[in-house]
Amino acid sequence: MSFSTNVLPLSLESYFKQQPVATDLPINFALTKDNLSLTSDSTVNNAVDENTIELVVFEHMTLTQLLNLQAQANIEITALSAINKRNQQVSYRFIVNAPEFIKARKTLADFALEQGFEAALVKNAPKLNEPGLLVMDMDSTTIEIECIDEIAKLAGVGEQVAAVTELAMLGELDFAQSLHQRVATLENAPDTILAEVANNIPLMAGLENLINELKKHNWRIAVASGGFTYFADHLKTLLNLDATFANELEIIDGKLTGKVLGSVVDAQVKADSLTLLAEQYQLPTSQTVAMGDGANDLVMMAAASFGVAFHAKPIVLAQADSAINQQGLDCLLHWLA
Repeated sequence: MSFSTNVLPLSLESYFKQQPVATDLPINFALTKDNLSLTSDSTVNNAVDENTIELVVFEHMTLTQLLNLQAQANIEITALSAINKRNQQVSYRFIVNAPEFIKARKTLADFALEQGFEAALVKNAPKLNEPGLLVMDMDSTTIEIECIDEIAKLAGVGEQVAAVTELAMLGELDFAQSLHQRVATLENAPDTILAEVANNIPLMAGLENLINELKKHNWRIAVASGGFTYFADHLKTLLNLDATFANELEIIDGKLTGKVLGSVVDAQVKADSLTLLAEQYQLPTSQTVAMGDGANDLVMMAAASFGVAFHAKPIVLAQADSAINQQGLDCLLHWLA
């Protein structure tokens, strides 16, 4: 069936209420400035495989926005492959041709950020309904704060530490050096400030819902953080996480010494943690996801099959497989196949 593009102002939700899909997906879908057509074709019924590129958008996107996105990213939508209702939202997955996939993915990410909507261009995304592994950064990802900045405020060195944290997140300072530099400023602070921060720790929007949904599908979930074990262990208990990796602050006689015990959990250790857990739980690399917001997460994201930038710095957005810029962490449920 084919329809005039006077439907272009409609959202996907409104359009498909008027023209419900009457056959199994995938079906041919073609959108131009002059025409929109939906046609059944047996040749597309088995079209989704490991080489298929899919565009994922949400129900409130208008057909005009979809047309503009297609043009901006230099992609061609060829089929509607799935309509998923997850996390009280509906997303649409389209099969696309993308002659320059990496360039198209970067262009789409920039366009989505600029326009204020969520969208993803994915290839061979991990499957929600098969067991998998999600490893997340902690500070500014699973929780809304940078713990070291909050500790530093209570210790009276907040501004000094926050400035160094920002440079490390941007990738402009070596992480291990910056961590030692920041922790050193906490020398002689009472360890009670750790509990004060932990007791008021704000979980990131969508975190609990994401964990609950993934657990239903036998996923393993862990935190790998350049932050501290005190807070990572708190989250592990609170959220029933499978594992946590973080740095341990040295405490003597109830005071912070300004030192970290053992080796620093840096970018490579985060990546190694993901690999270790995938082996431990006998999960294929194709079912691994890493999510973070700073430069220190890039190696871990590269080690995973699917790296997601969450409310991230530009250096991370530029290299991630997909991004979440507006919604909470549970938006990830829609990026998964």
